[in-house]
Amino acid sequence: MLDCGLDTTSVLNFLPLPLFFPSFQELKECAGRVFVDSQPEFCLPERELLDLSTIDVILISNYHCMMALPYITEHTGFTGTVYATEPTLQIGRLLMEELVKFMERVPKAQSATCWKNKEIQRMLPGPLKDAVDVWTWKRSYSMQEVNSALSKVQLVGYSQKVELFGAVQVSPLSSGYSLGSSNWIIQSHHEKVAYVSGSSLLTTHPQPMDQSSLKNSDVLILTGLTQMPTANPDGMLGEFCSNLAMTIRAGGNVLVPCYSSGVIYDLLECLYQFIESANLGTTPFYFISPVANSSLEFSQIFAEWLCHNKQSKVYLPEPPFPHAELIQTNKLKHYPSIHGDFSSEFRQPCVVFTGHPSLRFGDVVHFMELWGKSGLNTIIFTEPDFSYLDALAPYQPLAMKCVYCPIDTRLNFHQVSKLLKEVQPLHVVCPEQYTQPPLTQSHRSDLMLELQPPPMPYRRCSVLNLPFRRRYERVYILPELANSLVPSEIKPGVSMATVSAVLHSKDNKHTLQSVPKPPPVPPSKKRKRVMEEPPVVLAPKPLLSGAVPLEAFLATLQKHGITEVKVEETADGHILHLQADDTLIQLEEDGTHIVCDNNEPLRTTLRDLVLRFLQKL
Repeated sequence: MLDCGLDTTSVLNFLPLPLFFPSFQELKECAGRVFVDSQPEFCLPERELLDLSTIDVILISNYHCMMALPYITEHTGFTGTVYATEPTLQIGRLLMEELVKFMERVPKAQSATCWKNKEIQRMLPGPLKDAVDVWTWKRSYSMQEVNSALSKVQLVGYSQKVELFGAVQVSPLSSGYSLGSSNWIIQSHHEKVAYVSGSSLLTTHPQPMDQSSLKNSDVLILTGLTQMPTANPDGMLGEFCSNLAMTIRAGGNVLVPCYSSGVIYDLLECLYQFIESANLGTTPFYFISPVANSSLEFSQIFAEWLCHNKQSKVYLPEPPFPHAELIQTNKLKHYPSIHGDFSSEFRQPCVVFTGHPSLRFGDVVHFMELWGKSGLNTIIFTEPDFSYLDALAPYQPLAMKCVYCPIDTRLNFHQVSKLLKEVQPLHVVCPEQYTQPPLTQSHRSDLMLELQPPPMPYRRCSVLNLPFRRRYERVYILPELANSLVPSEIKPGVSMATVSAVLHSKDNKHTLQSVPKPPPVPPSKKRKRVMEEPPVVLAPKPLLSGAVPLEAFLATLQKHGITEVKVEETADGHILHLQADDTLIQLEEDGTHIVCDNNEPLRTTLRDLVLRFLQKL
């Protein structure tokens, strides 16, 4: 199984988790839209199409692609192994822990289920009416389930080869998108499949993308391209900084709904360079998350997973990220929640980084209620996962300014076309959406994949046969058996040998071993019956190779006094009719037949003449 991401866009159909408990109704109208008033639920990976307990291995690309892991490992009978890099595991753990804590802080007494009835759902207004498979949506997992799921993860390093049941090797490669993010190579001795998901060619904090190892792939499965193909990440960072500065100068606060790892490191780095030049030196920056401290620390300790520039700082020694200096100088402060120390140290105007980017749960809900009514304040969206209009819908009418600066560093269509030209896979498999322009911009043919041969598109629940077959297997030969072989040269530089051996297959590994000698028969007083004597292993007959050339063979026959030969051409070769002796010789590509009645000396002579033209092995 390649990745197990959680579709969190389903939470946009729910009301934000408030800090107080109003009376319970399943559905509520808010600013002209209907929302479910219940603990937010998530859309899980497909579970009906196949039995997930039959999956042996899950390969994880990055920490955003593993958020559904506890649902799969804990509730489907899964007994396999999960492979991921160390930063993916540790930061994935933080994101799961944050999600659980956000949900547990504000438990909803009841769970709304009636609205999921097909008859009721059909009568609801959109987008609730159009939500797919709402019966499969699930509430958040518990911390116990997170720990149990992550105990099944086995750590791997970049380019490390992991053997799976002797059938294939898998190997993670740096994808350049986030700390520890990977593309995967799945290969046998003769075939190679590349899985490219969530990759970036931009110079940000992770190790750069390993492109060369993707070459010579039979099939390249491509997914996780940028969700914002028209938004340039550098331009968005510039816009982020200028809007932030304008708001602070006007005396307003800035709210940045974000994940606790990833783009936030780049935002803080950008602000570090920007603060002094924009005279924002006295403005406090707050990072509020149950895992804020761990996230900032992890980014500093995973040195070997960082780009070269940041790795070299570790040996100076300097912290690789400048947010360490922002914390030392008290410009950046981090808190587990808005309660406790934060409430006593909080001063405005300020900049707050907090979650969740959907605005449905987490401390961001409190700041939306606190700052939403003033036009001086600004909310800046940087995460591309959610439509900002849908995220803001339950808070309308809203006086605070809203700025949309989605920063998605993953590959765009231009970059991926260039990459595919360089690595040249034989076949590309990708989601159907990548093979046509976006619905809203149908004239933009540059926002789609155009390849020769065309990519194989897939859609939900489609089953594709990948266009290659395993034609060969590698077989090993034991040294003592190899010693006994007698090679014959059949043409310059090519030798061949026959082998009689026992083929031993175990764990998809095949070995040729010597034929065991029959055990010696112990001397017995009684006469053994003939049947019980061990079978005699006969030396194999020599194999013949080559072809019998017609003209040369006819000349040889003539030399031996056989002159009356009628030659007849057939589909497979020639038939020679020796009329005087009433004998036929069939010369075919893969065999020669001598048909001769009651003339053994002639048959033997003809056989020997044919053998002159053939090689014995």
